[in-house]
Amino acid sequence: MASSGFSPAAPPVFNDIKPALLRANPTVAQIRQHANERTKRHKAMSCIQNCVSDVIFTRIMTCKTPKQAWDKLKEEFQGTERTRQQQLLNLRRDFENLKMKEEETVKQYSDRIMAVVNSIRLLGEQFDEVRIVEKVLSTLPERYEAKISSLEDSRDLTRISLTELINALYAQEQRRANRFDEHQEGAFQAKSKPSSSNVAYKGKKNWRDKSKADASKKWDKPCRHCKRPGHPEARCWFRPDVICQHCKKRGHVERVCKEKDKPAQNQPQHKAAEARVVEQGSDSEE
Repeated sequence: MASSGFSPAAPPVFNDIKPALLRANPTVAQIRQHANERTKRHKAMSCIQNCVSDVIFTRIMTCKTPKQAWDKLKEEFQGTERTRQQQLLNLRRDFENLKMKEEETVKQYSDRIMAVVNSIRLLGEQFDEVRIVEKVLSTLPERYEAKISSLEDSRDLTRISLTELINALYAQEQRRANRFDEHQEGAFQAKSKPSSSNVAYKGKKNWRDKSKADASKKWDKPCRHCKRPGHPEARCWFRPDVICQHCKKRGHVERVCKEKDKPAQNQPQHKAAEARVVEQGSDSEE
């Protein structure tokens, strides 16, 4: 709320004009005004020296008047007119060569453009915002074509501000980024979820492993015939209560009979036994 009868103090204005001498018989007001004019030069010099850093102060410490100090600073940082024109030429060339990179966002690209534009404006050249908008629209990548076409249909691009354009393009970027994140998340979940065939295969494998483990545990007990583990009793070669069908001997089964491998040796004995039986039969008949 503005208070009545209050006005902000005007900033001091300094000039480098030497005050005129006092007239004869000056008044008190004239003496006071003359003193103020004489102290303006010292106030200006104090303001310049206090507003610069220590490094810059060493460059103007030998100046006697504020005008000398100001000209020294102007030459140091702004340069001569020829230097300023060369800087403007380089900045204009940089502005024309600006293009948006693939990994950049719209706001990052606009910040790069405004850095060059502000440097041009600091050198005293006028730079319209319409020119900046045209630069942004003409250098955007192909992925923004749909949004630019939509803006052309709904807005007058010659009157749109740079802030509105950047915000509209940034909103499209955010929507595209959100869709990409959702797609990546869905692909990751589908990849991490096992398929039904893999589950069935794992279940079948576990069943086989379990049956083998149960069988091995079952055969860990020693056989009651041969007193050795690792086989069922029905398959044991040593069977005291079994008669071999091949050699007619007790204590083993036919598949482990050692007489099976000796057919040539056993054949004469069988023939001799058969011959004795025949002879005995003929004798009994006589």
